[in-house]
Amino acid sequence: MVAARWLAREGREERVAELIGELGPASRAEPGCVMWLPHRSLDEPRLFWLYEQYADEAAYEAHMASEHFTRLVKDEAIPELLESRERDFFTTL
Repeated sequence: MVAARWLAREGREERVAELIGELGPASRAEPGCVMWLPHRSLDEPRLFWLYEQYADEAAYEAHMASEHFTRLVKDEAIPELLESRERDFFTTL
């Protein structure tokens, strides 16, 4: 399981929300995706939290290598839209 915390740059939060709206359906359609659930803070509209589950490590690696992840996250979100990006990895007990 991956928990990702994204903080949008000032004034870029609506583009981040649009990007997440595009990323979600494509990620959920991946064969190894179990769950992909985005959240947005009620108190801080620049703050997004993504909850992701994949069948295994290979499925997560495939997600990160996908065309949509590369185009939306690696090529746009990280370099242009996000002030910070944190990821935490968990295992199910």
